[in-house]
Amino acid sequence: MAKTNPAEFLREVRREVAKVTWPTRKETLVSTAMVFVMVILASVFFLTVDQILGFGIRLILGIGG
Repeated sequence: MAKTNPAEFLREVRREVAKVTWPTRKETLVSTAMVFVMVILASVFFLTVDQILGFGIRLILGIGG
C-alpha cells in the first residue's frame, strides 16, 4: 500500500470535496418536508392496521367487550 503524506492527503480531500454537488436550501427543505409527510403517513397506516388487527383479535377471542 502506497503511503501518502498528510499534505498530499489534504489536497486530495479538497479536490474530492470540490466535486460534490451540494443541495440548495430549497431542495433541502423540500426533502425534509417529504420525510415528515412520509413519516406521518406511515404512522397513520400502522396505527390503522394495528387498530383493525386488535379489533379482530378481540372479536375472535371474545375479550374486552
